[in-house]
Amino acid sequence: MIGFVVVSHSRPLAEAAVALATQMVAECPPPIEIAAGSADGGFGTDAAAIAASIDRLDASEDVVVLMDLGSAVLSAEMALEFVERPDRVHLSPAPFVEGLVAAVVLAATGADWTSIRAELGGAYAQKAHHLEVGSDESAPTPSAPERAPADDEASFEAVVINPSGLHARPAATFVKTAARFDALVEIENVDAGSGPVSAASLLALIALGIGRGARVRVRARGREAQPAIDALRALVEDGFGEA
Repeated sequence: MIGFVVVSHSRPLAEAAVALATQMVAECPPPIEIAAGSADGGFGTDAAAIAASIDRLDASEDVVVLMDLGSAVLSAEMALEFVERPDRVHLSPAPFVEGLVAAVVLAATGADWTSIRAELGGAYAQKAHHLEVGSDESAPTPSAPERAPADDEASFEAVVINPSGLHARPAATFVKTAARFDALVEIENVDAGSGPVSAASLLALIALGIGRGARVRVRARGREAQPAIDALRALVEDGFGEA
């Protein structure tokens, strides 16, 4: 499974971001290292500490490095000169918290670097699209993972009943559940006319703005389309355990 290194000027900030991300994948979190703060407990970043964190992760897997701002980026770039295998290290351009949460959820489904890169690459645009503020950049839909040819199709419509709608935690549950099946799954917000988007993207799901009482339409294509729809319908109609 892909590993992560979280680089921040503040260790409490990094620990809080990791806690938020791993809350979404409590049963199978990917390996995560924190390289944050100075040696004396103050604010700062250290290229040597970042490199050591990278090298502690499984050498056979890719490593994604997420950074908060400014010199954290410079330190991460410098760390690549010290690591044993820089070719497997990817510095993420995504917003710190959104990128970490979305990538950790996707990694927990077994997604490879190609899929995670697509999710990270659209992180800013998804948020801008959601807020509908001054960006002409359209929100990209990350590529769906490769699956078996679509030889079956199923769908359902339902009303979201949990109090806060499809916020981060139920959205992460939706992504993880859809990933268990050999099917391409899409979801749209029928009332708002937004979507459909791939269920492989946590950020795209959140950007649909699905609140309580919204009607969603979920479609699945592929060998396990019907089992996927059955599982996702049960989740939605149960209110993701929050209703």
